[in-house]
Amino acid sequence: MTDAGADAPAQALPPVFRGGASRPRVMWCLVLLLPLFGQTFHYISALYPLWALSKAFPVLTLPLALRLGSQPRFPMTRQVLLSFAWLVLMPSFAAVIYFDESFFTSITAQVKLLPILYFFSFLALLLMLKPTLSELGRSFVILGAIVVGTLIFLWAVVPAGWYKETYVFGQAPFFTSDSRGHRIRMSMYFPFILLFFCYRRAFFERHLGYLAGVLVALAVALLIVKSRALAIGIMGVLVINTFAWARPRARIGLLLIAPIALASVFSMGYLATIFSAGSETGFDTRRISAALATRFLGNEPMRWLFGVGTISPASGESLTGYFHHFFFLADITWLGIVFEYGLIGALIVLCLQLRGLFFYRRLRAEVEDDFLGALFDYLIFVLLASFFYPPTLAPGETAVILAVFVYIWRAGGFDHRADPRSFHARIAAP
Repeated sequence: MTDAGADAPAQALPPVFRGGASRPRVMWCLVLLLPLFGQTFHYISALYPLWALSKAFPVLTLPLALRLGSQPRFPMTRQVLLSFAWLVLMPSFAAVIYFDESFFTSITAQVKLLPILYFFSFLALLLMLKPTLSELGRSFVILGAIVVGTLIFLWAVVPAGWYKETYVFGQAPFFTSDSRGHRIRMSMYFPFILLFFCYRRAFFERHLGYLAGVLVALAVALLIVKSRALAIGIMGVLVINTFAWARPRARIGLLLIAPIALASVFSMGYLATIFSAGSETGFDTRRISAALATRFLGNEPMRWLFGVGTISPASGESLTGYFHHFFFLADITWLGIVFEYGLIGALIVLCLQLRGLFFYRRLRAEVEDDFLGALFDYLIFVLLASFFYPPTLAPGETAVILAVFVYIWRAGGFDHRADPRSFHARIAAP
């Protein structure tokens, strides 16, 4: 990916597409700040200072968005802003009606959506730093490698006594021991972008080094993190991409081989329990939660359309106490989103992901790059994994990807291209 398009000589490329050595200041800023924008520490309360900083980071960085006021309007700005306003305000008003919450208490239940604002603050940061596409890609790849290396190191040196079998209600420890064995609860945002990037390189360049990167990242996800949702999402993206990139004749073979390969993978160890209804998978809790949620929504169209909100932790109560049973909206994924935000809210959440996919298609017509492709793959991963892990738990991941797409679009000058033909700038490897 070092060849510039034939209709765009290297000297004519915008600065964002130029290669060369990375600037240390830009790289250090990206590597230090991206983990916070990517919500790496958002659910790791064991690292309390970083956890607290991650929770406050959406508010701390919001003033950066003021820089956007002097710029022409960016793509997706209205959709992101209106989506955020709807998702925060509507369930907050609904909770006042259905759960007798005060408005100011109920709105605190939506702090999990604040990372959506990273679209504006991270975009503003990119405009300040002006990184090249190569520098952006390298920063993501470096962070992915750091997280993978850290997980391997912890897996090798942490004693078995550190893994907890029991823990406080609602607080999952960093080191967990359950029916899946010892596992480490870690955000895999950067490792998966690294994995998808390496898979693209391995497939198109037939490079064993990139294939090794895929295998290592995959092994860490399946054998150390051990998340069923992640396993489904990863394998789904790899199968979809392999089928899409294969020659027509090869696709026939893949149709025969893929089901056998997937059945083999998901018949081993804890992966065999992904579709199990056994108690060790939490299926009973999910089934009862789904029944309670459906019963509460009832036959009232307004509840289904606009949602009923939720009970804020700040009120001292919980949905578990309200329903007298373990009840977690995250466990019932899209039904939980419909419960809290309504069908309209669920559609808004879905449209944020789909907008990123469609916008990438426009961007790829102008600049084709494996790193941008890996970000696109991650959006597909979010949709596939959303049946087990709702996207409302880490909306900052999508917001950062959308901000990168929009930054490259604006920095590449594609807003004002007079020539309707696309050119392809293939950029140096991160």
